[in-house]
Amino acid sequence: MLKKALILSTILILSACKGPAVLDIKTEVDTSRLKNLEIAAPVAATIDFTAEYHDRTLSDPYHWLKDQSYPNTDDEPVLDYLKKENEYYYTFLEPHKDFVEKIFQEFKGRTDETETSVPYIRNGYEYRWYFNEGAEYRVRTRKNLENGEEQIYLDENKLAVGHEYFVLGDLAISPDNNVMAYSSDISGDERYEINFVDLRTGVYLPYTLTGVQGSVMFSADSSKVIYSELEENRWSVSDIKVHELGTDQSADKVIYHEADDGFFPGFSKTSSEEFVLIGSTQGEISETYYLPADFSGEPKLMVSRAAGFSHQVDHAHGDFYILANDTHKNFRLAKVSDENPAQENWETLIDGSDNSYLMNMKTFDDFIALQSRDSGYEKVYIRDYDGQSKDITFPEDVFAVRLGANREFDQSHLRLNYQSMITPSSVLDYNIASGDFETRKVQKIPSGYDKTLYETKRIMAPARDGTMIPISLVYKKGFEQDGSSPLHLYGYGAYASTVTPRFSTMRLSELDRGFVYAIAHVRGGAMMGYNWYLDGKLENRTNTFNDFVDAAEYLVDENYTAKGNISISGRSAGGELMGAAVIQAPDLWRSVNLGVPFVDVLNTMLDESLPLTPPEWKEWGNPITDPKAYDLLESYSPYDNIQARDYPPMFVSGGLNDPRVTYWEPAKWTARMRANKTDDNLMVMRINMGAGHFSNSGRYGRLKDYAEEKAFMFLAHGIKE
Repeated sequence: MLKKALILSTILILSACKGPAVLDIKTEVDTSRLKNLEIAAPVAATIDFTAEYHDRTLSDPYHWLKDQSYPNTDDEPVLDYLKKENEYYYTFLEPHKDFVEKIFQEFKGRTDETETSVPYIRNGYEYRWYFNEGAEYRVRTRKNLENGEEQIYLDENKLAVGHEYFVLGDLAISPDNNVMAYSSDISGDERYEINFVDLRTGVYLPYTLTGVQGSVMFSADSSKVIYSELEENRWSVSDIKVHELGTDQSADKVIYHEADDGFFPGFSKTSSEEFVLIGSTQGEISETYYLPADFSGEPKLMVSRAAGFSHQVDHAHGDFYILANDTHKNFRLAKVSDENPAQENWETLIDGSDNSYLMNMKTFDDFIALQSRDSGYEKVYIRDYDGQSKDITFPEDVFAVRLGANREFDQSHLRLNYQSMITPSSVLDYNIASGDFETRKVQKIPSGYDKTLYETKRIMAPARDGTMIPISLVYKKGFEQDGSSPLHLYGYGAYASTVTPRFSTMRLSELDRGFVYAIAHVRGGAMMGYNWYLDGKLENRTNTFNDFVDAAEYLVDENYTAKGNISISGRSAGGELMGAAVIQAPDLWRSVNLGVPFVDVLNTMLDESLPLTPPEWKEWGNPITDPKAYDLLESYSPYDNIQARDYPPMFVSGGLNDPRVTYWEPAKWTARMRANKTDDNLMVMRINMGAGHFSNSGRYGRLKDYAEEKAFMFLAHGIKE
């Protein structure tokens, strides 16, 4: 045990190397707020719109901000309003450009401009990627292990030339090593195109797949690929198809059809590479089919959606291995022969447990890697096929770990990605036989980082119903718990997605300016197990919002900060959380950052023409058919609960091409908030007119966005340098 800790401690020592002195700004807190600009803020027109549901009248004067020709957004009044909001935003930004640039340079100075990945071995080649200095995107190379020849097989920078936005979706190399397929998105609308390249010549093959989701996979014989086709003018998938290389897309065969638009279909390959799995999910329910890796035959049903539970599947040595929450909400591990994998034949290997939430597994030739969260703390352990298991020991109590790039079925190590709120991201190879670690990479911070200057811990805050809410904290040593420090509180709380205590170089700009940074692990995520998720969805949704507000009030009560000195932020469903928190307790917050916020909950769940709405009914409820769901959504939907009162300064962002949280959600929130708030605190909205849910693409483009958002928060606290 001691040997393991000493070896792994190298990541702690390496991250503590001295660099330039960190900022130590002692700024007396300015209690004034960010105020409106001298020029008038945009005012959106109001147009009467009403609709009737369950003898209830919905009134929405900003309904017109949804372009009725969506997904084509070409309505001139809509575009004119968005442009005016952007102009107002950039008017705010203009006198603070030097401050934003300073923050951006801090971010950039902590970025390894020539970062390279840890190589991995795959099918006789060694693969890695690297950045060239100043480049926005990766260059990908591979080396032939037989002759040592190395080739650049994909330069993302070249693909991005001429495009305001570029994202690589997926990349696959054929099993015979001769052909590459990659998907890309150049607008942010998440409609991808798949191209094919002959890796022997570097020549593009004369066929392309369009209107697809990002994933792509080759058949075992390298002659075909499987992909998901998007419906025209929608982002839902009905058909998973097989394309034979060299043929026209119109001839592609449908291998799976999803008739229920409330389910999300997808595909993957087992670690053994013997089977393709086709799955379809909706909330807590999943269904799985399997077929041979050469795509022959018809998919066979393994688990039906009618069984009504969630699961994941892998395969090794003639057996399927299943994580399933059919007998316990925190999942059990089972196995079954691949010749007759019906559920009644499953053999339980690990029972479900109240205290241990089984989250992930991966099979290898000699072992299974399992990941769990035990009472809110991460755990990874190894289990052999005889049933013997051993835990992997890590040097910190509060950390984040996940399975890394483990690309070969037969390997003697397990690659892990490890970090904490004070330990930079590190790649570790755990030797299965010896139990030793090899540190393969520690995140490089060129401007310098000394982890001994910072401290992190986990505390528990009582919610109003008595539930104890975990909060992860990090701050600079020397912090005095006297209520004088500004605090940044982050939250998400949906879809069982857990915000783990990860490292962030951008966060250092806050800590070095005296901030405490906190993550409230509210219900709706899965920090404390799967029931933690269930306790924050559907009729329990308001627990998420209450947990966040109660966590903030506890931090005030414990003198980590003071009321009105807390800035909060969240994105997407976390943006919904921000909206609900600012409606419930506006006096608590110094500033609010609502990133691509899902704030128009009721209207979105009433609009079944939106491709993501039917699958979301299992998460939020269906107000079209259920009056109780309508009333619940209306009671907490942030947009529908804006009142005439004072609110703190707000930064709102969105993307015109966003298919997940459509642009009109932040736009309608901003318009209605402007018309109702009674204060003169600053409210700005930044709509990226050429991107989607994930804002700018490229590593520096996103850093610039984040620098602007951080500057807004700092200015709200009276910090100007």
